[in-house]
Amino acid sequence: QVQFVESGGGLVQPGGSLRLSCAASGSIFTFGTMGWYRQAPGKQRELVATITSGSSTNYADSVKGRFTVSRDNVKNMVSLQMNSLKPDDTAAYYCNTPWETRSWGQGTQVTVSS
Repeated sequence: QVQFVESGGGLVQPGGSLRLSCAASGSIFTFGTMGWYRQAPGKQRELVATITSGSSTNYADSVKGRFTVSRDNVKNMVSLQMNSLKPDDTAAYYCNTPWETRSWGQGTQVTVSS
């Protein structure tokens, strides 16, 4: 039942960087568009970045210019490079398929604090 396994989170100071990875069970090529989500305590899960099968990307305004999503169809993984991190970026991060939501993984925790 586990289709996505997120990793790479951790504790980082404001202005720092992290790179998250999403390993997929099943082909992301057939999954199509992939997305990164985050959920902070007491807040709704939000979509922060998407990448299509053709590697076209879109970002939420809150992360635009700081985050970069990429995919490797050969390695069957999706990544999220996060730069210039802010305390507001603190959340559990998940990957999934926006157009056909599959089972959620455990997520990976990102904490931005001094």
